[in-house]
Amino acid sequence: MQRFPVSAPDVIVRAGEAGVLYVTDRRPIGAWPDRITQWLDDWADRTPDRPFLVERDAAGHWVAVTYGEARTRVRAVVQALVDRRLSPERPVLILSGNSINHGILALAAMYSGIPYAPVSPQYSLQSRDLGVLRRITATMRPGLVFAADGAAFERAFGVFGADVEIVTSSVKVVSRPVTLFDQLALTAESPAVDAAHTQVSQETVAKILFTSGSTGHPKGVINTQRMLCSNQLMLRAVFPFLAEEGPVLCDWLPWHHTAGGNHNFGIVLANGGTFYIDRGRPTPDGIDATVTNLREVAASAHFTVPRTYEALLPYLKADAELRSRFFSRLKLFFYAAAGLTQHHIDELQALALETTGRRLLWVTGFGSTETAPFVMSTGSVGARAGFVGFPVPGVELKLAAVGDKLEARVRGPNVTPGYWRDPAMTAAAVDEEGFLRMGDALRPADAGEPSKGFMFDGRLTEDFKLSSGTWVSVDPLRARVLLHLGPYVQDVAIAAPDRPFVAALLFPQVAVCRRLCHDLLPDAPAATVLTHPRVRETFSQMLSALAAESTGSSTRIARAILVDVPLSIDLGEVTDKGSLNQRATLQNRATLVEELYAPAPSNRTIAI
Repeated sequence: MQRFPVSAPDVIVRAGEAGVLYVTDRRPIGAWPDRITQWLDDWADRTPDRPFLVERDAAGHWVAVTYGEARTRVRAVVQALVDRRLSPERPVLILSGNSINHGILALAAMYSGIPYAPVSPQYSLQSRDLGVLRRITATMRPGLVFAADGAAFERAFGVFGADVEIVTSSVKVVSRPVTLFDQLALTAESPAVDAAHTQVSQETVAKILFTSGSTGHPKGVINTQRMLCSNQLMLRAVFPFLAEEGPVLCDWLPWHHTAGGNHNFGIVLANGGTFYIDRGRPTPDGIDATVTNLREVAASAHFTVPRTYEALLPYLKADAELRSRFFSRLKLFFYAAAGLTQHHIDELQALALETTGRRLLWVTGFGSTETAPFVMSTGSVGARAGFVGFPVPGVELKLAAVGDKLEARVRGPNVTPGYWRDPAMTAAAVDEEGFLRMGDALRPADAGEPSKGFMFDGRLTEDFKLSSGTWVSVDPLRARVLLHLGPYVQDVAIAAPDRPFVAALLFPQVAVCRRLCHDLLPDAPAATVLTHPRVRETFSQMLSALAAESTGSSTRIARAILVDVPLSIDLGEVTDKGSLNQRATLQNRATLVEELYAPAPSNRTIAI
């Protein structure tokens, strides 16, 4: 029998009062360090010449910082932060995306016990009024702000007062004085560096991660040293291969999200691995950069979102050399933040078998920014549609009835103590036993045997009533639509409360739809593909067949629009909790929702 590099769950289920279930895993996780930067010191002592962070320079060449070099730079920046008297009252804000300097500054802040907050670059670069950035700034009250490209972020710098120091990797800013990052990294050390480091404890705030969740407004989730460190031991308990050899990741997930900045960055740091910073994206404009990187970098695993695999699949199918490199070190397939269609799972598995002679395990799970994020995993049982698995070692899962569903609640060392400067939200986040309310529903995969794991059962806040008063159960309907539309659709948002019928925004797999359009050029834009008569007719037939199987108004999709702009993680449309965010998607695309419910269907509305 093939042995997968993932451990098997070993859960205990206990029944409480009023139908409450408590689920834990027997596997121990051991003792974690007091501070995540202990691992930086450990690896700098043990493997000082091993590459830690690697990125491409302006000429396209890989540039690496070793563990030894990283510690030297981090400690110099710690001295610079201490000299500036930064503190929880005057923390650090990082505006730009993943880079070596971003990583060094983040580690320096955590090394010194000064909270930092990485925020989405879109809040600075794409917002018209910089409103979200202003709200985050008012919450954080930073003393120092970093953005790698000063010229690109110059407009955003206007949000900060003259008492806030601006640090950039380049000088090209004309509106105000800036400090070059290299100046920080050349600061001479003093005993103050070790003094600051020894004061950092498990309860010290490491970072603040802003997530809109289902509210649409940024909320600052406190991430403590305890959360980050314990979560890495939970990951090792499920994925023991991480500790067996330094993992190599080539990853694009943004560090202002918990998946990229906690889960993936932490995996490399805790286990002495190497992190290749991928500036590509799984988009038509960005996938070529990712493919170029993967031609040179063989990753141990890809802890990523489904669209990464979807975007890579055509390249892997067409290029045997890329396939060979891609699978040469790969231990498993891992995805989160959205569902992956069976069509893509089957094709990637077939490529793995053809290339390596063995099948790779598909793994997924469930978590949130508030849980650092790893809290549930399918483990060695493997992924399947809707299955999120079991609580990971070290976590207690509680399932409590809310209406006719079971809300997931969790308790453990990886759970946040609350929200930054928001005591009311902090108090509301936990129940009477101190379990964090996840706001998501789960149900046993086997109603008679909860020890067999759990299925995702939707966001508690997403179900809604039609104007007739009929309840629409969103997640089961979404799952039914995705199953019926097969490989043609990546995801679907169900609309809308207080309307006369159910409608849908469909987010198609454009590459699959393109195969229906033999008369189009291969590079025809998504909008052209999705308005093609053959594509529209195919979707109309599938939706009509789905409607014929429906049992009533709450399960029948009456109208749909094929959306040519993909779902956005940065805009909160895809959450860190493994699901599409209905509320954010419908809010962001309110114009399309109104079009769905116009008295007469528009030209792009498919009416059933």
